[in-house]
Amino acid sequence: MRILLVEDHDPLASQVVSSIKRAGYEVDRVETIEQAEGAIDGCPYSLTLLDRRLPDGDGVALIRSMRSKQPKMRILVLSALDAVDDKIEGLEAGADDYLTKPFSLDEMIARIRVHLRGNVSEPAPPIAIGALGFDLERRSVTIANRPVQFARREFLLLEALVRRANCVVSRDTLHAELYGHGSRYDNHALTSLVSRLRVQLAELHAGAEIYPARGLGYIIRKAKTKEKKAR
Repeated sequence: MRILLVEDHDPLASQVVSSIKRAGYEVDRVETIEQAEGAIDGCPYSLTLLDRRLPDGDGVALIRSMRSKQPKMRILVLSALDAVDDKIEGLEAGADDYLTKPFSLDEMIARIRVHLRGNVSEPAPPIAIGALGFDLERRSVTIANRPVQFARREFLLLEALVRRANCVVSRDTLHAELYGHGSRYDNHALTSLVSRLRVQLAELHAGAEIYPARGLGYIIRKAKTKEKKAR
């Protein structure tokens, strides 16, 4: 499960990120409303931790947009605005919870677990593309019903593409899922990674192929069958 932290205060953000990672979750951190909107557009998140006093406005203004783009995502407001009216405003705007600063990191993690536990639905069936099977719940891969292992980066790339199978995934989105928002963009590294994964899928006879979408990104879909030439 992946969590988005929207917090501009570096020392607090560092503590929160460390606590979330120790709890076993993946986390991306952004500092502004604008960056948060980009993150929500680029990655699926199970939960967002949202500060209110951000450099470009009140974080509460983001909630409606978040709800429309990712309806199942939980939203936990973290704010020094601790008056009852402030809490009511945040909850009525659509937040699922409101935690006032300063707060206990242990309590924050406990609340995160409660919200994510309540958000668990029936396991989705594995996604099948050609002979490739990807179980998103167990995060496991099979080819022709046999388990297959990939290196971490190749696996994350495959997962990002399979989640959006038959749809073009932008380079920005892939970079965000592989390296996290705000990390330095290395265009060549992503191109090389895609090339390696394409070769591996071909060698394993996965029946699934990654195709480039010029100027946009990549798409994974069932490999085209080669027609025999007539003699």
